[in-house]
Amino acid sequence: MNKIMDEILSKNPVFYENRECPEDPGNFLENINIGIREIQDAEERMKRFAPLISKIFPETGDGIIESPFMKAPDLQKILYPNMEGNLFIKLDSHLEVAGSIKARGGIYEVMKVTEELLVENNFLVVGDDYTKIGTPQIRQFLSGYSMSVASTGNLGLSIGIMSARLGYSARVHMSRDAKQWKKDRLLKNGVAVIEHKGDFTCAAAMARKEAKNDNKIHFVDDERSINLFMGYAVSALRIKDNLKANGIVPTPKKPLILYLPCGVGGAPGGITFGFKSIFGRSVKCYFAEPVASPSMLLSVLTGKYGELNVNEYGLDNRTELDGLAVASPSDFVSHMMGMLCNGFYTVTDDDMFRLLYLLNESEGVRIEPSAAAGIPGPAITENLQTDAFHIIWTTGGLFVPGEIYDKMYSRGKSVYENSRN
Repeated sequence: MNKIMDEILSKNPVFYENRECPEDPGNFLENINIGIREIQDAEERMKRFAPLISKIFPETGDGIIESPFMKAPDLQKILYPNMEGNLFIKLDSHLEVAGSIKARGGIYEVMKVTEELLVENNFLVVGDDYTKIGTPQIRQFLSGYSMSVASTGNLGLSIGIMSARLGYSARVHMSRDAKQWKKDRLLKNGVAVIEHKGDFTCAAAMARKEAKNDNKIHFVDDERSINLFMGYAVSALRIKDNLKANGIVPTPKKPLILYLPCGVGGAPGGITFGFKSIFGRSVKCYFAEPVASPSMLLSVLTGKYGELNVNEYGLDNRTELDGLAVASPSDFVSHMMGMLCNGFYTVTDDDMFRLLYLLNESEGVRIEPSAAAGIPGPAITENLQTDAFHIIWTTGGLFVPGEIYDKMYSRGKSVYENSRN
């Protein structure tokens, strides 16, 4: 314990294998109050909203917001020529509307709150034609309510854009880490942006306080929301078609292994919960965090969970990986991941820019730096010789402006070339 703590506090990359995580998650999952039924309920709600989503976001096609799944043979050849099994990428970086993994949980929470609000006020019956939600009468009603969220960027985009498009007054409290282009995109979509000088934990506290005094503000709590969590969990149901199309049949002897970037924990936590619920012993999940803010790793390592703040350990939570810049993890998620996540590792900013560059060069895929955190997972977690289906989960990048991406790419290329000298 002392050795790995010394490495963490020195901001050196580390890997921690979670030996508390059982090989079979069944007993743990049976003793919590959410499960497959709740995941299926969330999926059915998404289907009910699909005609509306298709109408207001035509780029989604049928209104089901889902991401591509691809083999990555060229990246595998460059990074992992001796890998047992195959390398795949789940491109949540390319989810429509928000351009990140947050399109899953964030948009789902807006759906659920909207459905409940409209049913309660006799504007809607479950099973109606949900395109009626876009009518002037309902939009006028929703304009009397606000959706609020705290964000380093991506969750704000999903909540802000979706709720504003439905007619809500949308408010996004942005931490100091948020990129200017994300603020600009929100403003362009009619969302109010409230900037804070502190980090995500500070912005969340301010947003929570604001909503507490106004019953017409719904605060989407990234640290505590079951709705967000269930929206992410649906990915485990959705991926079955991807697996079938690629001839993938996971088993305990040849499992799925997921490598997931982690900030506050809701997205990777929900995905892990969903996959463990659906695939049981045939899946393993690993979380990746920046060396400057390994809040989920430290929370599990110390047993402090949501009470932990990395600043107490001399870590400054300052990183270019803005989506992962979180000093305190979700209390709800961190307790659960102590029993469901197979391990945690940390990464440096420079390495993420290097991998951003290599992903573009090998597979032609553009992502933002935080979304690269899953890429080194197979080597760091010592799974290269595990016969498995290795799945890197990329989490953001679709809407990064070209000139900004070009700078990221150039930095990554420079790091890569220097590393070879």
